[in-house]
Amino acid sequence: MRSTDRLFSVLRKLLPAPFTIAVLLSLFTFFGAFVFTKEEDKGAFAYLYTLMGYWEGGLWKSSLLVFAVQMMLMLVLGHVLALTKPVALVIDSFAARCTSTAKAAYWVTLLTILVSLFNWGLGLIFGAIFARKVGEFAQATGRKLNYPLIGAAGYVGLMVWHGGMSGSALIKAAEPGNLRQMMEGAWSKKQLAGLPEVLSFDATVFSGLNLVVTLLLLAVLPLAMYFMGKNDHSEVPQLSKNTFQENPTTAEQPAVQGAERLDVSRWFGPVFGLVLLVFVGLKMANLVSEGQSVFRFFVPNNINLLLLGLGLSFHRNIATFLKAVDEAISGAAGILIQFPLYFGIMGLVSASGLVNQLATSLAENASSTSFPVITFFSAGLVNIFVPSGGGQWVIQGPIVIEAATSLGIPLGKSVLALAYGDQLTNMLQPFWALPLLGITGLKAKEILPYTLYLMVIGAVIFIGCLLIF
Repeated sequence: MRSTDRLFSVLRKLLPAPFTIAVLLSLFTFFGAFVFTKEEDKGAFAYLYTLMGYWEGGLWKSSLLVFAVQMMLMLVLGHVLALTKPVALVIDSFAARCTSTAKAAYWVTLLTILVSLFNWGLGLIFGAIFARKVGEFAQATGRKLNYPLIGAAGYVGLMVWHGGMSGSALIKAAEPGNLRQMMEGAWSKKQLAGLPEVLSFDATVFSGLNLVVTLLLLAVLPLAMYFMGKNDHSEVPQLSKNTFQENPTTAEQPAVQGAERLDVSRWFGPVFGLVLLVFVGLKMANLVSEGQSVFRFFVPNNINLLLLGLGLSFHRNIATFLKAVDEAISGAAGILIQFPLYFGIMGLVSASGLVNQLATSLAENASSTSFPVITFFSAGLVNIFVPSGGGQWVIQGPIVIEAATSLGIPLGKSVLALAYGDQLTNMLQPFWALPLLGITGLKAKEILPYTLYLMVIGAVIFIGCLLIF
């Protein structure tokens, strides 16, 4: 444990707040663009002013701001869905089966992976609540439990999410015109026309590569955590009172009158949610009737519509739904304030030509075999400093698209390599663990030894599959 304590201490010393990192990255990008793209006949001050214009152009680019709101909604609505009674019933039923550390580690890992493949926000909160429930059952029955191991199992969803239905890079690439928008300012109109209009889920989420990776993760990770739990010699967990017990789905409703009755109506909110779900079903059916893949449905707006419908349908009424939103919204603060800085970086590297230079250098030093692995490792490194899949896609996506096109590597595989690297180092970067730590009452250094164990196993699976496919 001492080595992991030292590692956590080093990370805390080296990594300031994520917003501070975004500011430092912006300054670093300014320096790189100035040094490598400035022409000799341009004055230093004039070119710095030009670069500031490029940065500002990305900072407030409307299409990218829409993306930020989409990602915020995906996190918030996933969190809201995790606070519904049906989800709580599922968690309670499986928590009762977790009669040992090994069984608990297996079930928490497996179910958290499955939920996270559907939605990363839902998976993060689901895993945290599941781990907490297991700890409470152990405490109530006097059973010994390695609670930090179970907490790590509840966090494993952040190592698989980017290859699932809510993976930021994958769903944005599936949005019509997104790939071309990413390269605007860096490519000519002829080059942009050569990019596909969409990179559908057929080429990413449901590709042979990703299906094999997903099946291996589902088979290997729960078993690995099970055997680690078998060798455990822990004590009965001692958990303090958890504020989650007073969650929006169980809070008592205040006295209401007049039109406020609609807020607490047991049919109004759920029926509206059901109407949205029916509409979602019809949209999917229309795609199939038009001869298109149903996977083209999964773009950010449609995914959020689905989550909204499920959240309203599963909550008791609109009042409990809104209370759940209040509880969930703080988790999206990082996206709101950091993403514009990432957009500014994208605007700067694209308009200055720095993205072309970086991609050319990468293409010249990589082969069709090594490029996906290089992309994987570089994405893992970038994620330590930019702990956001959406932000990373904005910054690194243009480089990947440029280099993959130059090398003739399928875009689907290249985007997946970025996604795998991004999600892997979430097991090292504690930023997204904060909601889990708050719910479970654990500390980052307590789960870190086990998340590093998961990271090593995940790295073997990701790299092996990228080399084979």
